Amino acid sequence: MNQIYNLIVILASQLLKIITLFSPKMKLFVEGRKAVFQTLENKIQATDRTIWFHAASLGEYEQGLPVIEAIKQQYPNHKIVVTFFSPSGYEVRKNNNLADVTVYLPLDTISNAKQFLRIVHPEMAFFIKYEYWPNYLNELKKKQIKTYLISGILRENQAFFKWYGGFYRNALKTFDYFFVQNESSKTLLQSIGFNNVKVSGDTRFDRVVSILERDNSLDFIAQFKADKTTIVIGSSWPKDEELLIDYINNSAENVKFIIAPHNIKLEQIQELKKAITKKTILFSEKDTVDVSNYSVFVIDTIGILTKIYSYADIAYVGGGFGNPGVHNILEPATFGVPVVIGPNYAHFAEATALVNMEGCISIQNQTQLNEVFDLLLQNEDERLEKGHICSTFVQMNKGATQAIMGYILA
Repeated sequence: MNQIYNLIVILASQLLKIITLFSPKMKLFVEGRKAVFQTLENKIQATDRTIWFHAASLGEYEQGLPVIEAIKQQYPNHKIVVTFFSPSGYEVRKNNNLADVTVYLPLDTISNAKQFLRIVHPEMAFFIKYEYWPNYLNELKKKQIKTYLISGILRENQAFFKWYGGFYRNALKTFDYFFVQNESSKTLLQSIGFNNVKVSGDTRFDRVVSILERDNSLDFIAQFKADKTTIVIGSSWPKDEELLIDYINNSAENVKFIIAPHNIKLEQIQELKKAITKKTILFSEKDTVDVSNYSVFVIDTIGILTKIYSYADIAYVGGGFGNPGVHNILEPATFGVPVVIGPNYAHFAEATALVNMEGCISIQNQTQLNEVFDLLLQNEDERLEKGHICSTFVQMNKGATQAIMGYILA
């Protein structure tokens, strides 16, 4: 099976070169990996002490941030190396301030794994949530480098738990310890003989709780809001926007809307603005006007949505009408804001829990969206109660980072 896997990886690397001719994202995926080893050679010396974190994409990086911060504080003389598999993670966080080196993870060939670990020579390695690269994991085991899975999620339909999953189960044997989010993940690991596992919870709760300790003020958002009830729409997709635009265009004059689309390409932003009949301003235009005179504020930039949620009275989080589903609902929830989402949220434990607790409301169509927004706008007590449920939920689930660090430092 090892030989088959390695052959597949090599063939995939060749196929990707062809796909880059037709896909800008895949071009980033391939081109971004060309200079990885040179970058590592330039930034890491043989005498450096290092710790390695790997994240599949942006969501996993954000999930691992509390642990990266804690490790950096505890090991200030070590260099932190962060790798990404996906362009959507690397391109957004390649200039982060936490890591000393941030690069793409070279494809999982035996030679790449050996070269990567020779240059980086980490004392510890952390894989965030998932992604199990057998060659990297096997080389880590051979070199006796402590390797951890943090905020892990295991599901019954994964190959590890199938009769044919021996090759993948061997990859799990390379981990020194598993820190998982829930009891079901622990039970699944124990069912195939792994008892080096602890339910530590989800480190994302620690990250969003820490947001409350930062300065979240944005003067231009405060000016725009002008003390009016405000609905913040975060990470919206076209399917979300179809319903939202209809509601916005028919809404009362005393309600304001802030939209931060998932995709901020110029043509899509212009289409969105054109479809809205209310007076609308873009972030890129804000310095030329008095934003308080507008009803809708479209955020055609990245990196400020979290702060914007602090100004929300109601939040709509997009992605719930597509796959894999809804985006991060914990950021608005931590500010005590009731959250509205689309129907696809079953793969996200925090969304499922908050829907069951009625702090978060899932809608399926235009009629339901209208009814929910009207209820929350007209009934302040309902709005505050659901917001309280959200903030309490976040506070009750913090502590995963402390559990992880407690074990590592013991």
